[in-house]
Amino acid sequence: MEENEKVSASYDESQIQVLEGLEAVRKRPGMYIGSTSLRGLHHLVYEIVDNSIDEALAGYCSEIEIKINKDNSITNTDNGRGIPVGIHHQIGIPTIEVVHTILHAGGKFGGKGYKVSGGLHGVGASVVNALSEYLEVEVSRDGNIYRQRYERGKPATGLEIIGHSDVTGTKSTFKPDPDIFEELVFDFDTLITRFRQMAFLNRGIKIRLVDDRPEERIQETLHYEGGIVSFVEYMNKNKEAVHEPPIYIEGSKDTSYVEIAMQYSETYVENIYSFANNIETTEGGTHLTGFKAAITKVINDYSRKYNIIKENDKNLSGEDVREGLTAVVSVKISDPQFEGQTKTKLGNSDIRGLVESVVSEKLESYLEENPSIAKKILEKSINAARAREAARKARELTRRKSVLESNALPGKLADCSERDPSQCEIYIVEGDSAGGSAKQGRERRTQAILPLWGKMMNVEKARLDKVYGNEKLLPVITALGSGVGEDFDISKLRYHKVIIMADADVDGSHIRTLLLTFFFRYMRPLVENNHIYIAQPPLFKIAKGKEEFYAYNEKELEKKVMEKNWKKEECSIQRYKGLGEMNPEQLWQTTMNPETRTILKVELEDAVTADGIFTALMGDKVEPRKEFIQAYAKNAVNLDI
Repeated sequence: MEENEKVSASYDESQIQVLEGLEAVRKRPGMYIGSTSLRGLHHLVYEIVDNSIDEALAGYCSEIEIKINKDNSITNTDNGRGIPVGIHHQIGIPTIEVVHTILHAGGKFGGKGYKVSGGLHGVGASVVNALSEYLEVEVSRDGNIYRQRYERGKPATGLEIIGHSDVTGTKSTFKPDPDIFEELVFDFDTLITRFRQMAFLNRGIKIRLVDDRPEERIQETLHYEGGIVSFVEYMNKNKEAVHEPPIYIEGSKDTSYVEIAMQYSETYVENIYSFANNIETTEGGTHLTGFKAAITKVINDYSRKYNIIKENDKNLSGEDVREGLTAVVSVKISDPQFEGQTKTKLGNSDIRGLVESVVSEKLESYLEENPSIAKKILEKSINAARAREAARKARELTRRKSVLESNALPGKLADCSERDPSQCEIYIVEGDSAGGSAKQGRERRTQAILPLWGKMMNVEKARLDKVYGNEKLLPVITALGSGVGEDFDISKLRYHKVIIMADADVDGSHIRTLLLTFFFRYMRPLVENNHIYIAQPPLFKIAKGKEEFYAYNEKELEKKVMEKNWKKEECSIQRYKGLGEMNPEQLWQTTMNPETRTILKVELEDAVTADGIFTALMGDKVEPRKEFIQAYAKNAVNLDI
């Protein structure tokens, strides 16, 4: 279409479309479930299960079963009260039909059905229904079993009684609509990660996840009487704990309830996860602010009281007292107010005061009653403060000149000429020879090259002061310009694509893992905001006569040779041992040209799982590393790829 071409001859009442009911959801699914990719597909399951969890929060449900059926449909069954089936007083149709066919209809808008709920918008069941090929719901209540079926959001049957029952509950079976979703195969591990979290956050609830697709059925039961204490123990299972068991704190006021579990380990990073009504508040909020303020004050007051910090010494900072801390802060409130860009930041102002007062009182008592543990926590905090001071001095050295001045940038960096960070990308390249080819082959306006040589440090085993003093990591920090740790400022990032380019061998894999560990531990917003990518250099070059092409693995090599109807013995097949073997033109064509390259985006689907993997692979303990390799070795097809 030309720039000023008119779309339509008329613009009147007939041009204004009103998307009634669930048509809006089918037209714009991303607005309701985020995307139509695998993430959106799994979101459907979460929406249905969240309704069962809300029944548990209300005190009426103790067991939930989620089953992946052979045809990739999902059946969710709970022993809650059962969705009401009587005629709705406003609309005149059965309430169960209202819940499944009308947006923003639910028992969570000031009715007396739920005091606390995670379902905020009343769209769960209706959105799942709208985006499913079919949804069939059975409700046991009032001595009967009721059933209704919907197809693509519309009732396919009326509400019918199909039997009698002396128990209550809801059973929903739905199959995602292939017209809507790009992928239709559920991932068992993704679901179990989510529902394990739900089981931790709701002490005593039993969640069973069943996969009927394999020949041998897979079944996992998630049930934690320890609740969030078990959650913290689970996250710290591969770490050396400073004290056992975790500290547990709870308290309530009016309709608000707060519970916290916390444990220090010998690591150098903090992992604090906050939740409001089971929803993870990834941007924090008032409950997290209250928690952080309280522990900083309590630990400083205790140190002053017992003269551990002398009169003229500075107070410990919040960063110092949280080093090595794993904590879960969970609040349950009747009217949560979410804010922030992704609506994952809690805004209720009264919650800060409640969390602060509960933590201050209970943590103070705990330290008084456990002086030996208090001493260990304080020693760790004081060592962190010393390291922070050393890091500050090291940081000042790196800041003497503005990072945007060319002479303040690393000597080996070949910068790009573009100054708009959103247009710029930096390749962090393993080895000088590959770096040389990349510098010659790149598009100089938008692509910067930073060669690295040798192995860098494993930051999993080091404090921030060591990071600043490290000659391999310092060029990365300086080139990116956004700082590290608490000083990280994403608005100062000089390149919006940070691409790790290493050889397709074991050494290359190690370098990638070391860099990813560094980004995850000290520049996590880069990962959270999808700025990190991994280059995919080809493994093979295949030529016959004047014709040639590249393959990224053996499977692709076989496929391309077959497509061309070539015989392997008549081809010249070159296997690249490293990036340095490619000349600049080949490197550009295969790995760096935005038109033809393949790059993998590094996404942070689940921070808890990622934390566990980095600890297992890069931490001090050998046993977790062995267990991880044994568990996943069967999935490793070719270690050179």
